[in-house]
Amino acid sequence: MAPGMRIVFGLLTFVTIGMIIGALFQLAFLWKLEDSYGMPHWRKDKEAEVLRLGYVKPEIISWSPRIIVLHNFLSVEECDYLRAIARPRLQTSTVVDSKTGKGITSNVRTSSGMFLSHAERKYPMIQAIEKRISIFSQVPAENGELIQVLRYERNQFYKPHHDYFSDTFNLKRGGQRIATMLMYLSDDVEGGETYFPMAGSGDCSCGGRTVKGLSVKPIQGDAVLFWSMGLDGQSDPSSLHGGCEVLAGEKWSATKWMRQRTTS
Repeated sequence: MAPGMRIVFGLLTFVTIGMIIGALFQLAFLWKLEDSYGMPHWRKDKEAEVLRLGYVKPEIISWSPRIIVLHNFLSVEECDYLRAIARPRLQTSTVVDSKTGKGITSNVRTSSGMFLSHAERKYPMIQAIEKRISIFSQVPAENGELIQVLRYERNQFYKPHHDYFSDTFNLKRGGQRIATMLMYLSDDVEGGETYFPMAGSGDCSCGGRTVKGLSVKPIQGDAVLFWSMGLDGQSDPSSLHGGCEVLAGEKWSATKWMRQRTTS
C-alpha cells in the first residue's frame, strides 16, 4: 500500500473509531437520561418522589373547558390510605344551597363522603398529595379547601353541576373556586365516569348509556384536573360536569377544590 494511502486509511480508521466512541458516550448519556425518567434515580430525590416525577403522565383532553387527565397521579398506597381514613366517617353527601350557601341533602347527589380535618392535613402523606396538587395545578396549597373523600355505590351518581359558587356566602372565604382536582381511589368499578356534557364534539359512555360530550373512566391513581374559571377570570359554564351512575362495584374518589385566595 502506498504511503499516501496508508495515511488516508489511518485517518479514516481514527475518525471511525472516534465516531464510535462518541456514539457510545451519547448512548450512555441517553440511557442515563431515560433512567432518570424511570424510578431508580428518583428514589434518591425526596422532592421528585413527592411529586412522583417519572410516574405522572399528563394528558390534555379538552381546551374548552380546560381538562387534563393526570395518569398515575396517586400511588396505590396513597389511594388505600385515603379510603382507610374516610371509611369510618362517611355520611350522606350534600350540595350547596344557592340561597343560603350551606350544605343540604339532595337527590342530585346520592353518594356518601367526608372531609379531612385540619389536623389530618398536616400528616406527611396528605402534605405530599397537597403539594403535588399545588404544583400540577399551579395554585398555592393554601388556596385549597380540605380534601373531600367520596364513595359511590351501585346506582349512585352526581347529576351535572358546576363547582363554582352561585351564592355570595361562600365567596367570603377564599373567593371563587377556580379549579378542581378529582382523584380516583379505586378500580373494579363499572360506570361511574366523570362526565362533561359540554366538552368535545362526539359521543361518550356515561353509566352504560351513550351520550354527547366527553367522559373519563375512573382508574385508580388517575386524576382529572379541570378549571371552573376561564382565562378571562370569569366562571366557565362549559365546565359543567357530573358523576355517572355506578353500575357495579364501588367508586372511591377524592376531591380538592382550589380558590382564588387563601382559605385558611
